[in-house]
Amino acid sequence: MGKLFVISGASGVGKSTVLARVMAGRKDLRFSVSATTRLPRPGEIDGKDYYFITKDKFRDMIDNDEFLEYDAHMNNFYGTPIGQLEEKLQKGNVILDIEPNGAFNVRKVREDAVLIFIAPPSLEELESRLRGRGDTSEEQIQVRQARVAWEMEQSKQYNYIVVNDKVDVCADKILKIIAEEAD
Repeated sequence: MGKLFVISGASGVGKSTVLARVMAGRKDLRFSVSATTRLPRPGEIDGKDYYFITKDKFRDMIDNDEFLEYDAHMNNFYGTPIGQLEEKLQKGNVILDIEPNGAFNVRKVREDAVLIFIAPPSLEELESRLRGRGDTSEEQIQVRQARVAWEMEQSKQYNYIVVNDKVDVCADKILKIIAEEAD
């Protein structure tokens, strides 16, 4: 049975970019794909980046206890389908990319999960990254910025906090954590 690593961080902190480097750095890692009711961003692939499903399907999955954890934010649902997660854990270590509420729900069920929070170098840099993505409305940027203070406060409950000031350095720090915790 593999070890479960939960990665969280404020929207726009660069989780996807860092995680791509982490996944490339250890061939024994598997990525747990979350389900969401939001629309795909350009370049996202169903089943690889997320399982993109309807709100009705998501509610059915909740009713059937098919999630390890789930949460609602930004007018959409996000959750971890338990079946694919357990299958991947049977084969080795797994990384899960979820929000703090989901991370804390995972910890309630899987006390052995290692929680890693990716923090921005500054709030100004985080806002710049969000604006630079070009796929986020002004309204969404304001909502996400308001949430950042809460997320940063929650980071104190994580096993590790890693600042993403340089992607390669951040990824290397996470790889060292995984090596220490899993090997």
